[in-house]
Order: sequence, then C-alpha cells, then structure tokens
Amino acid sequence: MTLLIAGGDVNIQNRADPSGAFDGLREVLARADVRFVNLEGPLSGSPRTADEPDVPHKPNWTHSDPAMVDALVAGGIDVVSCANNVTFPPSAALASLAALDAAGIAHCGTGVDRDAAHRPAVVDGIAFLAYTSICWPFGHAATVQSPGVAAVRASTAYVPDSRVAEVPGRAPRVVTTPLSDELDRLVADVRAARAARDHVVVSVHWGIAGEVLADYQVTVGRAAISAGADLVVGHGPHSIQAVEVFEGRPILYSLGNLIFDWPVMHGRHTDGLLVEHEFGRSTRLRAVRRSADNVTSVLDGAEADGVLDHVARLSAARGTTLTVADGAASLL
Repeated sequence: MTLLIAGGDVNIQNRADPSGAFDGLREVLARADVRFVNLEGPLSGSPRTADEPDVPHKPNWTHSDPAMVDALVAGGIDVVSCANNVTFPPSAALASLAALDAAGIAHCGTGVDRDAAHRPAVVDGIAFLAYTSICWPFGHAATVQSPGVAAVRASTAYVPDSRVAEVPGRAPRVVTTPLSDELDRLVADVRAARAARDHVVVSVHWGIAGEVLADYQVTVGRAAISAGADLVVGHGPHSIQAVEVFEGRPILYSLGNLIFDWPVMHGRHTDGLLVEHEFGRSTRLRAVRRSADNVTSVLDGAEADGVLDHVARLSAARGTTLTVADGAASLL
C-alpha cells in the first residue's frame, strides 16, 4: 500500500542553508512513499521596494528566493499545493512554478490559465488537486486566458441574533456559502481525476485562525469526498482544526503550520500536524512543533499527547473518534 505523508503550511525564506529546513522531520518523512505540503510563499524572488511590496494588499509580506527550493528537494517533498492567498501576483506565481519544475517537484492549484490551475498533479498514481478559498478578489484566480490559482471562494452573510431586538448588541451568526460555479468545478475536477486514477487527494486553503470551522469548509470538504476524494487536506488558518470522517473518508480541516520562516509568524501558531495516510487502510496523525529557534520537530511523549488530545476533542465534536497512543492519533 502507498503511504502518503502530508503537512500543512510551509514557508521557506532567508535561510543560509535551506537544505536543513526539514532536518527535524527527516526520520518520519523518510517512511513515506509520497510527501505533500502546501507551499505558502512563491519561490519568485522579491523585487520589493518601498512603493511596491511583493503583495500589494499585504505590505509586510516578502516572497521567497528561488534558491529556497533546495529545502523541498532535501526534505524529499514530492508534490506541493500552490493555491493560497500569497501566490500573487500571477507573475510571481509563474516564476515559482518554473523554480519547482526545474527542481523536479510536482505542483497543483496554480497555472498559466484556469484549465492548468485545475489540472491535477499525479505522483505514484495519486492525483492531487488544490484550491484556495482565501483569495484576493481581483487578478488572483486563474481565468480562461490569464494565470492564477484555482479558487473555490465563498460568500459571507451576517444573520442577526434572534434576540437582538430585545438585547441590542448581541453578535450575529456568520453564514458562509461556497460560490456555486466554483464548487461545481471542484466536484467535476474530482470526478474526472477519480475516473482516471486510483486515488485522489484534495487540498484546500481555507478557514480563519482558531478552532471554529466556517460553514463553507464543511460544505466544500464533504462535496469533495462525495465526488470521490480519498482524503481532504486543509490548511490556511495556521492553527490546528478538527478531523471529520465523512462517508468513510477523512477531512483534515487544518494541519496548521509545518515550517514557517516569515518573521511575523515566529513564536506564533507553533503547533502543527503531519498526517500518515495509507489508502484504504489507515490514517494517523503526528504532532509537530516549531521551537524558539524556528526549528520544527516531531513531538513525542506528553507533549505529543497534549496536542493530539486537543485534536481528538475537536474531532469528537464532529462525531469522529481519534485514539491517542504511542505519540500518534489514529482514526477509528
């Protein structure tokens, strides 16, 4: 059976020796047949000036140098998602794809046009599809004639609390709904991939920081499973979120950060998850943590149990049982 190990958000920048970025994870990653992460940060270099930040609407963000691809190569990463909110503008996205191609790393979720962005990356017979819901509304999503990311965006509505007329100031309920045409395209992509390949993994960059799931995450994740995905891997909130088994297959709503060099993230959202998934057989989670020196390692003992027990509590609220033992959490 094929063993896939998947991690969450990875950002590599400003390292004198990028090849050491995954050193603390090598022993676990070496067990895998295929390794997947979300590459959060284009490998495009930074043309940054005071007047022209790398991402105009995110002025404190800096893109990574193409040489940082050595981290992925040395870490044995086989395939990455490039569908996320900082794969922008399209020129940076395309430069990053060129760096990945030169290094022999497969990628999905971004392309020269919409069809390319929605085309799966295939590694060892596994089709990987990637999408982002966290998306700038202008010039970010790929179109028929322009490059960009594969998007599955959502609308947001605010429903007044039922007692607001009596008790002014009560917080509204936030309702999010995926855009129907983009969700339909995701479903069609998954069905086509499933018809052509034995296994399909769907990656989605979604959600907000914290433990609470947005409505659209559940809708999108379940739609992907119903269309034929074996596994849905979520990331984007930078924090760990619940696991849910739907129609017998897992949705990992957020694996959190894996390796994150962006200075703003130092000391924040330091816990994450690695998922070990044997198709048709088992799913296990391992806890990781970034140290004060920004080195990511796999946890064991009481530290691992503390993180995994937290995931188990979140997942139990969604009707999913995780059993924590020997430094791992297993789905039942």
